[in-house]
This record gives sequence, C-alpha cells and structure tokens, in this order.
Amino acid sequence: MFDITLQKHLKPIVHKMGKALVSMGISANMITLFGALLVIPAVIAISQQLYGLGLCFILLNRIIDGLDGAVAQINGPTQFGGYLDSLADFFFYAAIPLAFAWADPENAKWAALLLASFMVTGVSFLAFAAIGSDKKAPDEGRGHKSFLYTIGLMEGTETIITFTLMCFFPAYFAWIAIAASLFCVLTIAQRLKMAYDLLD
Repeated sequence: MFDITLQKHLKPIVHKMGKALVSMGISANMITLFGALLVIPAVIAISQQLYGLGLCFILLNRIIDGLDGAVAQINGPTQFGGYLDSLADFFFYAAIPLAFAWADPENAKWAALLLASFMVTGVSFLAFAAIGSDKKAPDEGRGHKSFLYTIGLMEGTETIITFTLMCFFPAYFAWIAIAASLFCVLTIAQRLKMAYDLLD
C-alpha cells in the first residue's frame, strides 16, 4: 500500500548507492544473498528476546533488499535475479514470525496465524505472476520488473512496520499479528478481484 510512495522518496538515494556498488563490481545477486544471510542473526536475536538487536538486522536486511533492486535496474533485471529476490523475501517473511514463536511459546499460535496469512498472500502474488505472465500490469511507478507484479494492501512496507511494532512492543505480538493477518486477507481479496478481471 505504501511501497510506491516510499520508493519515490528513496529512489534517488538508493540509485546513487546502487551505482557505487556496480562500479565496485558487486552484482544484484550477491547483494540478495548477503541480505538473506542477515535474516539468520535477526532470528537468533529475536528468539533470545534481544528485540532491539533483531530489529537492527531486520532494517539492514530491508535496506539491502532495496539495493539489490537498484543494482538490477542499472544492470538490467534478470529472471533468475527476480526468482532469487522473491525466494530471499519469503525466507525473511517466514523466519521473523518463527523467531517470535521461539522467543515466547505464547506467541506460537499467533505466529502460526500470521505465517498462514503470509503463505496465502504469497500464493496470491506468485500464482498471479506465473499464470498471468503474458499479461501487462500497470507500472504503478515501480519501474520494470522481471515478472508480473501486483499491488496489495499488505506489501513490503507494511510488513516492515509490522515487524518493527513487534520488536518495540513484543507484549502485544498477538494483536499485531492479528491486525497484519486481517490486512493479508484484504490483500488476497484485492488480488482475487484483480485476477478475475485480468485473467482468462
């Protein structure tokens, strides 16, 4: 929901950083893999209830995620790069709720609810991209993507906000997870309507 607005403000800064990385010979795939590795210390920190440290790794991971996209735009996006980026993103989305479940057993059922919501939301995104690969979606200000990209209420920015709130207010994990899950349900409905309108 807020991804496009945020990207418009950050794009000039991220693009400059991307150009610097390209000049150093660093590829988008290298950045993606490095970002994925940062998920591991984030999970360890959160599972040990070191929420501030975990949040630092979460935010660093998301910064890295933006940089790989900038480098890909400069060098030209590839199908494998898009695949690798999606895999790294969903590793991140799955690992952080799991870390909160490990941190406190009381979180487990709500983490399971959030993970199920993320899973179905992810399917609504990836299945549309695969089945509708011959369709042209509106650019929406995102620039060229390596696959058909659909918008939704629960996107990357909203997920970062969700995880940030969980780190700041771990005692309210259940309520934050429920709210995020409801946003996921609305996103699924939104993409279902989009698929009905655009797909044969």
